[in-house]
Amino acid sequence: MGAVSGATAPGGLWRTRGLPVAFLMGATTFGGWSLLLPVVPLAISQAGGSDALAGASTAIFMGTTVATQLCTPTLLRSWGYRWVLAVGCLLLGLPSLAFLVSTEAVPALIISAVRGIGFGLVTVAGSALIGELAPKEILGRATGAQGIAISLAQMVALPVGLALFGRGQSSLVFVLGALVPLLSIAAIAALPSIPRPARAGPRGRLPFGLLLVPCLAMVVVASAYGGVTSLLPIAVEDRAAAAGIALAVVSGAILVGRYGAGALADRIGHGRSMVPALACATLGAGLFAAGVIGDGQVGFLIAGAVAFGLGFGACQNEALVWLFTGAGPSKLGAASAAWNISYDAGTGIGALVLGVVAQNAGYTWVFAIAAAAIALVIPVAWARADRVAA
Repeated sequence: MGAVSGATAPGGLWRTRGLPVAFLMGATTFGGWSLLLPVVPLAISQAGGSDALAGASTAIFMGTTVATQLCTPTLLRSWGYRWVLAVGCLLLGLPSLAFLVSTEAVPALIISAVRGIGFGLVTVAGSALIGELAPKEILGRATGAQGIAISLAQMVALPVGLALFGRGQSSLVFVLGALVPLLSIAAIAALPSIPRPARAGPRGRLPFGLLLVPCLAMVVVASAYGGVTSLLPIAVEDRAAAAGIALAVVSGAILVGRYGAGALADRIGHGRSMVPALACATLGAGLFAAGVIGDGQVGFLIAGAVAFGLGFGACQNEALVWLFTGAGPSKLGAASAAWNISYDAGTGIGALVLGVVAQNAGYTWVFAIAAAAIALVIPVAWARADRVAA
């Protein structure tokens, strides 16, 4: 793990060359993604599509994202960071304008697939970029600060997208979804020179023992997140304001959880916060289940948003630092790909599978099943966390 040439000594996130630019790029990229994350499934639903089709829009987006993420470490070695990031931003943003033409299921799914390719490029390259820029002594805080930038963008973009769509401003939402990721290109131009990643052994593979806990935890908790973002607005469609507030609270709590876990990792070592993070996410999903019963209680939704967001944020940072530390400098791209694939595959699987659950069993079961799945990972994390931290 090491910073690019010319970076300052460890201790100052904002004084480390390139990091502030990387944080800004993460905010604009994820802001554009978040604007449309709950809007596209809702638009498909309102256009006559089923809950399963609404969830499938997120699943297909994440499917092409994951397929692209598998190739991105190789592309980073061939193209370098700037080109991978720039192409990713273009593919994520520009196709959003096609939603102005149609939000019927088939066109919307095709558009989502193309946008997913762009998202796959920017997520792997953006995460690995932090590992390249940050000295290892501040890696936890650097990944946490990137999480803050992303979460702040999501905290604003998720409810704004829903609010504009709910007020009949769907065209404006889709235009913003195209323009905001393109702002990242200006940030890319301001990055310091970063050498292309070197080749790292046979295909840059990471050992299964390193991947098990962080990737399993990310897949399961991200699956619950996919259900929350895609289905909660539909589950409480009669309380649209409550859904928007809950999604904003989730993003804010992710911000706190992610940076808090990063600061702890720098102080006491990675691995120690994973079990509490999973327990907190389990509680949050359970509270969401209570909040969508019948007319439900807004208090349960908000409390669930706080608990789930804190747990998911801490899980994100623990998993990422766990992988970066275990992978070493030569395999940052592979570690970033593993983390992002787990995150995005989980989000897509959750949106699709939990969409089917919603259609056949109701929304309470969506979040109850999500809570149970997260809880099952806790013993696995418990068994390995102390060994890894030591």
